[in-house]
Amino acid sequence: VQLQASGGGLVQAGGSLRLSCAASGRTFSSTVMGWFRQAPGKERDFVTLILWRGTTTLYADSVKGRFTISGDNAKNTVYLQMNSLKPEDTAVYYCAAGGTFTTTLGAYDYWGQGTLVTVSS
Repeated sequence: VQLQASGGGLVQAGGSLRLSCAASGRTFSSTVMGWFRQAPGKERDFVTLILWRGTTTLYADSVKGRFTISGDNAKNTVYLQMNSLKPEDTAVYYCAAGGTFTTTLGAYDYWGQGTLVTVSS
């Protein structure tokens, strides 16, 4: 499975961005798509996930109510709509694919290259 993340950029606090993650290859081998983020000098943290062929989702408390994950099965693409962005959301955002419904980073088998989101105050 190859993952290509895009959509990052610079936005002011309170603004919105939509990230995309396009999957190719043996996508049927992965049932869960997730987004993680890594702020400068910090560990990579879970943000949200979605069942690849369903609508079940899970969110980190820090983004609940502001971020929405969705998927387009026909396009093999997962989206992350980010609203009401805060400076603390600044990070490199990574999409990942795996076979287990989990927030554990190590359980994901495939990773995209990351896309930088910078939120200015």
